Amino acid sequence: MTLTDPSYTDPSYSDPAYRDPSHRGGSPGEAFRVPPAPAAIDAEVWPGVARPPAGIKAQMAGKAADSLFRAAVRRLPLRVEYPDGTVLGTGHSGGPVMTMLRPDDFAVRIGDNGLIGLGESFMAGDWEAPDLAGVLEVFASSVDTLIPVPLQKLRSLYLPRAPRQERNTEQNTRGNISRHYDLSNELFANFLDSTMSYSSALFPASAGQLTEVGWDALAAAQQAKIDRLLDKAGVGEGTRLLEIGTGWGELALRAAARGATVYSVTLSSEQQALAQQRIEEAGFSGQVTVGLQDYRAVEGEYDAVVSVEMIEAVGYEYWPVYFQTIDRVLAPGGKVAIQAITMPHGRMLATRNAYTWVHKYIFPGGFLPSVRAIESVTEQHTTLRVRERRGMGDHYAATLRLWEERFLQRAAEVRGLGFDAVFQRMWLFYLCYSRAGFQSGYLDVQQIVLDRREAQL
Repeated sequence: MTLTDPSYTDPSYSDPAYRDPSHRGGSPGEAFRVPPAPAAIDAEVWPGVARPPAGIKAQMAGKAADSLFRAAVRRLPLRVEYPDGTVLGTGHSGGPVMTMLRPDDFAVRIGDNGLIGLGESFMAGDWEAPDLAGVLEVFASSVDTLIPVPLQKLRSLYLPRAPRQERNTEQNTRGNISRHYDLSNELFANFLDSTMSYSSALFPASAGQLTEVGWDALAAAQQAKIDRLLDKAGVGEGTRLLEIGTGWGELALRAAARGATVYSVTLSSEQQALAQQRIEEAGFSGQVTVGLQDYRAVEGEYDAVVSVEMIEAVGYEYWPVYFQTIDRVLAPGGKVAIQAITMPHGRMLATRNAYTWVHKYIFPGGFLPSVRAIESVTEQHTTLRVRERRGMGDHYAATLRLWEERFLQRAAEVRGLGFDAVFQRMWLFYLCYSRAGFQSGYLDVQQIVLDRREAQL
């Protein structure tokens, strides 16, 4: 099964009504609306999306879910509009609007699969939202109260568990990484900036309001993020640097330009190929090696270790091994700088065994740590200690907004790569879902510096 179909065509893309010049874009060119869901969805490609769950059990779960959903949204600051004219929520004109097109299918999906069903129902076109991130931000802000507490305690009895093949063992991790990062370098190039950085940027104060910062500021902000990490890790002339998680090579390039010797590891063959090409073109082949290798297999000694938004793919039960590996290869006096997406500790504990829409469709095997978990794991399992950290969640919200706008603008190009409308709606939901997390404060992203000295109070 593949998520793409090179023969796919959707006549709605050529419809003038599909174009929306009023949508704010981050770069020159005409912007686009959300790709409409096709009338027919291929069940072989999208088995969880093509048809809603059926049967008496599903219908009963749908009725219960519909009742719970309506009760929840009545008190939320958004407008939920139904085909029969019913409007729920406390949102005013101009606020986020969720338009139900097939409310029965929507209810059955969330009744059967919870938040997985919320994402699948959007992919299927059961509901629409002109400001998708705005709607999802409302839900993210109320995540602890959407479902009554007694029912929250029962969710482990009916929500799905992660498949065993998605546990991040050394045998499984390559496949988990490949499902996301090996989709297509061209896909990522269509919404990332020229640095091909797929992590939060760090915008300077001179960029202005983060809610309004434009596309032209993104590449420099990505390089600023990298430079801060390299500075904190003490990377300079002669540094032996280990990078865990290559991306498409920008950090390795900037470290090499400082005179460092870099060993970078990735499990994505697509990323490895493009990173090596960029490194060769920049003239740094003698300084940078990109290995297709699990981080657990790294040997040698390094003066600095840098890892940007890779811990999220490690998995809850493997965090000790991740930090023990860093501790094992770090030379005396060395420093570690990581960038990590984090969530509140209580929510992390409550969801560590959950199987979510993001796991199913975007990042199999992934899980976000809390700052407290990072501190606890390093204290209990390594000689490393957290020395410094900087939260920059609002910078990630801005980064994701720019990616989202760029992705919408490049809808025709993405379709030309063979990614159908359901995929595009899935990817848009992922970008907006993530942005909502940062805008609501449910998620943060931290640059964390560690070394072997005792942490200062």
